[in-house]
Amino acid sequence: MSRCGVAAALSVLVAVSLAGCAKPGGVDGDLTDQWAALGVPTGFTPTAGTCHLANFSQFGPRASYEEVDCQLVHRTETVHVGEYPSPAAEAPEPPANASAAARAAYATCDKKTTEYVGGPWRTARLWIGVTQPTRAAWAGGARWFRCEVVVSSSVEDDGGLVQRVGTLRGALQEAASPLLLTCYRVLLDKDGEIGTMPAAPCSAPHNAEFVGVWDAGDRAYPKTTKQWDAYHDGCRGLIASYVGVPDDADLQYRAGVVSLPGGDDVWELGDRGVRCYLWVDTNKLKGSLKGKGQKALPVQYQ
Repeated sequence: MSRCGVAAALSVLVAVSLAGCAKPGGVDGDLTDQWAALGVPTGFTPTAGTCHLANFSQFGPRASYEEVDCQLVHRTETVHVGEYPSPAAEAPEPPANASAAARAAYATCDKKTTEYVGGPWRTARLWIGVTQPTRAAWAGGARWFRCEVVVSSSVEDDGGLVQRVGTLRGALQEAASPLLLTCYRVLLDKDGEIGTMPAAPCSAPHNAEFVGVWDAGDRAYPKTTKQWDAYHDGCRGLIASYVGVPDDADLQYRAGVVSLPGGDDVWELGDRGVRCYLWVDTNKLKGSLKGKGQKALPVQYQ
């Protein structure tokens, strides 16, 4: 075929192709002017004020995240969702427990939980924890943290977390909230050590009563007898104020003391609150000792 023949054939082909692209009726031929632009991809972020059936976990993968109605049985409740700021946000992994960022997040959750439940959460059967993104989610840009609150068992210091129904929002605003720490029966084991502390109505026979929360400040987590003695001394001061007796050398002969700091894991996060209880070694108390004075708690062990 001559050069002119090839040119003619190409002209025909182009003409056919253009004819095939002709606009149908009612179409303007612009494929982009009426389509919404795709948004910037965003990662998963939890929601505050929600309840969850799953147990508390330090890391919260998207696959296991499931919100349930708070009026149904659940274990944890999210009181606040925050975001790690710089410089932690630029780190390659989520903050480690002892890091400044982890401690700051726990302090935020401490404050937000008190606001959410309507009173100091340490005065009730409550425990808080911070859930953060998995390492994979962090690598994908997630920087949130969840403040979780859970209800603990009515047996003090057994570490049990219970399933419950109903939100904890405003739960401590009631003066007689069933969650508040009140009176207990200290039960000793075969070695004479405290075994369990089941709750008891203050109107029923009991031998221990919650008196308040002592701030341990910069003290080390107690392990030695000397360290525990310092904690007991701090709690004795609360006993004296609570009952209305002198905080003197005779106080140790009026009542024993139970000092319960949080675990060493939350201690790393800056939790220095110690729950304090007065304790007599017989089940003879029937009624609260708050403000009852020396006659209600006489010197008896001297």
